[in-house]
Amino acid sequence: MTASVIDIAGLYKTYDNGFSALADVNLAIDRGEIFALLGPNGAGKTTLINTVCGIVTPTAGTIHVNGHDALRDFRAARACIGLVPQELTVEPFAKVAATTKFSRGLFGKPRDDAHIERVLRDLSLWDKRDNSNRELSGGMKRRVMIAKALSHQPDVLFLDEPTAGVDVELRRSMWNVVRGLRDRGVTIVLTTHYLEEAELMADRIGVIRDGHIALVDDKTALMDKLGQKRLTVRLSTPLDRVPDRLADYDLALAGDGHALVYTYGRDGDAPVRALFDDLSRAGVAWSDVDTDQSSLEEIFVDLIGRTDDTESSP
Repeated sequence: MTASVIDIAGLYKTYDNGFSALADVNLAIDRGEIFALLGPNGAGKTTLINTVCGIVTPTAGTIHVNGHDALRDFRAARACIGLVPQELTVEPFAKVAATTKFSRGLFGKPRDDAHIERVLRDLSLWDKRDNSNRELSGGMKRRVMIAKALSHQPDVLFLDEPTAGVDVELRRSMWNVVRGLRDRGVTIVLTTHYLEEAELMADRIGVIRDGHIALVDDKTALMDKLGQKRLTVRLSTPLDRVPDRLADYDLALAGDGHALVYTYGRDGDAPVRALFDDLSRAGVAWSDVDTDQSSLEEIFVDLIGRTDDTESSP
């Protein structure tokens, strides 16, 4: 058996009106990882999740979940999956604990009050167990949906925009829950518009664009390859222009001439040591240095922008 818990090969989804939502998607998701699926609105993120979960029938291709063919052995594959969709769908008059227990029963699982209590406690819902869902805030309702998805102890948990509408404090505590699930061996597939969420949480990142998987990579490797580092040199005396001796470094003046900014990293290690040697030779005195690196959001925007440029070129 491979390390992959989800294997997708040659997946297509074309609707009756001719719209192609997914096109030749090939993707393997490793057991026990947090995989972030990123893409602009309409890129195919939700369609891909719904296809794996059996909500949408693919036009072509194969999907295996924990070794089960998701099309030929739907029940066994679906039993391995917990799904938290974007929409808040909870029975308003049902109580929190009853809602979670009912979801477990739908999968034919025997009663396990200890597991239900553990899930509700992990999600800070235990004190609300006897409240009806209609009494909860939007963020707490989303937690109930996660509790429902975890009620049958799935191997894979799909979180489609799980923290939408959730305040910062709840969002951070939910991140802790997700990390705990990963530590217990649950595979997490996450879509989010909060790119800092993916940057903080994910082990690997996939980018989907117009139904195609444009890129899959380890988060750290992706940021190393596509990210940029910025070196800001604070000057002792302001400059009105970059000295000719430093022209090869493509430096930019900032702070009304009180700083030089050097951007590097996309093509490998930069000659930072040589830069400081040349600053001295050029007679440029400096007082301080700051460094920072591109965030995942900057990388994502840059990647999507470059994809647009490629698609629009003749």
